[in-house]
Amino acid sequence: MAEEEICTILDILAEEYNQGCYPGRNSEGLNPEWPADPFHVLIATILSQRTKDDNTRKASDNLFHNYDSIEAIASADVDHVAELVRPAGFPKQKAKAIVDCCKKLITDFDSVVPSETDELLKLPMVGRKTAACVRSYAMGIPSVCVDTHVHRIANLMGLVETRDPEETEYALMAITPRERWNDINRYLVRHGQVICIPNHMRCGKCMVSQFCRYARDNLTERP
Repeated sequence: MAEEEICTILDILAEEYNQGCYPGRNSEGLNPEWPADPFHVLIATILSQRTKDDNTRKASDNLFHNYDSIEAIASADVDHVAELVRPAGFPKQKAKAIVDCCKKLITDFDSVVPSETDELLKLPMVGRKTAACVRSYAMGIPSVCVDTHVHRIANLMGLVETRDPEETEYALMAITPRERWNDINRYLVRHGQVICIPNHMRCGKCMVSQFCRYARDNLTERP
């Protein structure tokens, strides 16, 4: 698929999802009450792993109301943090990772969330998707953030043919202008929540179906 078509798809999705109640994403389930700065986005994105945005919002609200700084979380009781983040699932694992992450930020990065992907990957429970979300949503650095929605939809549409999210990240980087990288997650995720729903694709209502391999190959309109 040509760069021009990728940009057209993103333009159409941006027009659709920037109307009314959804002005794009600001982070992984982060309540607008909290600033979309690197610290809040990093912690919220760790919490977002293997759960839904609503659960992430509840857990991050609980956590930030009690501990709203790197230093506060680093010195917090892990068991208390686990209770606070329980709505996000895997509370013990995520609580330990978050506390250890904040400790590492203090000792290794002078309490500043690093901007380089390789440095972010040194933090507990931070993979390429989390690193890309922090860079994109909190720092404005062009990054392709590939979650399950982006990986699934990109392959379904025929934008890429990849086996895992990391392959998808590099494949999308190769065919998308750098200045549009941040738009990929911002709009494909919303599209996957509203129209291109897993196992219930609403092709008949899809505003980019003319660009989609799956829609072309499936003639029966899905309501």
